[in-house]
Amino acid sequence: MKGMSSPLPKIKKPGWQGILALVSLFLVLLVIVYAFIFLKHDPTLTNLDHRLQGSSLQHPLGTDQLGRDVLTRLLLGGQQTMGFSLLALLVSLVIGVPFGLISGFKRGVVDRIFMRIADGFLSFPDTIVAIVLSGLLGAGISNLVLAIVIVKWVSYARLVRSTVLSESQKDYVLIARTNGLSSGKIMRKHLFPHIVGHVLVLASLDLGKIILLISAFSYIGLGAQPPTPEWGAMLNDSRPYFQSKPELMIYPGLSIVFAVLLTNMLGDYLRDHFDVRKEVRS
Repeated sequence: MKGMSSPLPKIKKPGWQGILALVSLFLVLLVIVYAFIFLKHDPTLTNLDHRLQGSSLQHPLGTDQLGRDVLTRLLLGGQQTMGFSLLALLVSLVIGVPFGLISGFKRGVVDRIFMRIADGFLSFPDTIVAIVLSGLLGAGISNLVLAIVIVKWVSYARLVRSTVLSESQKDYVLIARTNGLSSGKIMRKHLFPHIVGHVLVLASLDLGKIILLISAFSYIGLGAQPPTPEWGAMLNDSRPYFQSKPELMIYPGLSIVFAVLLTNMLGDYLRDHFDVRKEVRS
């Protein structure tokens, strides 16, 4: 029926800034993922005879304090930082989006239980909760990812729930209910398209925060453990050599900044692309 069609969110034409951010982020991920194809050095093999060397054909970015190739560790460290950040984000989405969708549409006991859980998590800053959970679970990148997921899924569930609560009161949903559409079809065909834009914007901005969290926690010893290469851990390992060889800290530091900058640019692009701010104001 014509009256049952749901009004889809407005989508703007992509701008060059967003396309540039998307292409750059894709290329960075591509290089990081396929780094093992063209890298010939073992990222964990130490060789004290070649420690703290400068740039050369064999070691384009030099070697670190243990004689390990910096470029190899930088790219494979990107696999750890970016890979586990994406994993934490995806798991948070897989848990939070369905939970928020069901909670907002069904309401009742499920919604009340979710709100109590959400209120408990939101009583403290995300970083503090993640630190406590990481300390309880123990040091390690897998435990850190689990702690981030436990913290982050609530924000996606709340976002989806609020959007569903707003949309479920509109005429097209009421008409769909009247015509006998099942709850699953209503959520999938009518409500889900309205939450995609909001979720993508939050996810793209959250990716930068998760990258910073993983890097920061690895820096203080709660994330990746030696000798695993990871950008935050590389920063920590290079601290004693900052004055004599500052590039050991500059390379991973710039990598973190560049990755977070690209994700924020992508988030701004998606926000304008889906016209999220205008839709929220209306």
